[in-house]
Amino acid sequence: MGSFDHLFKVLVVGDSSVGKSSLLNRYVNDVFGKEYKMTMGVDFALKVVQWSDTEVVRLQLWDIAGQERFTSMTRLYYKQASACVIMFDLTNSDSFRSCQMWKNDLDSKVTLPNGDLVPCILLANKCDLSPWAVSKEEIDQFSKENNFIGWTETSVKENKNINESMRVLIERMMETREYGRSSIPPQGDYINLKDISVPGSGCC
Repeated sequence: MGSFDHLFKVLVVGDSSVGKSSLLNRYVNDVFGKEYKMTMGVDFALKVVQWSDTEVVRLQLWDIAGQERFTSMTRLYYKQASACVIMFDLTNSDSFRSCQMWKNDLDSKVTLPNGDLVPCILLANKCDLSPWAVSKEEIDQFSKENNFIGWTETSVKENKNINESMRVLIERMMETREYGRSSIPPQGDYINLKDISVPGSGCC
């Protein structure tokens, strides 16, 4: 049996300093750097995942700068996206409120070829810090009201739920590619990732 390559474009959006660039660095290179360098415009990374014995998934990860939602450039960046990660900082309520604008911007500018909304996961980053500025109930309600496939807390610094949450997103993209649309409509529920094991991820 031959090998099958699947190429997906995944957007990573959210306000500045919520951890988008660090997420890519952790996911692609398994590195966490304390030095913060602001992304200007858009940055790119490639992640290759051996999905099964015969399937390889290649992710083009587009890190969209936090200030880009104020420009008209996002329409160009969003083009042909297969999925999206929207991130916020759990200790910064403003970054959580901005997720509404990011999601509206995304949904108004791009859809899948079949007309469905682009699958989108909500990541509540910096869960290792306290106090949280947003409650789980607030996040849950927001995720359900805005057609996210779900949400979970992450810590790029501690490598918590990074590989697992991306695996959830890949599963949704693979299902959509195979059947033309997802059999599971966006529920927005909290995603419990404790039962998902990713070999070599080093996650808890």
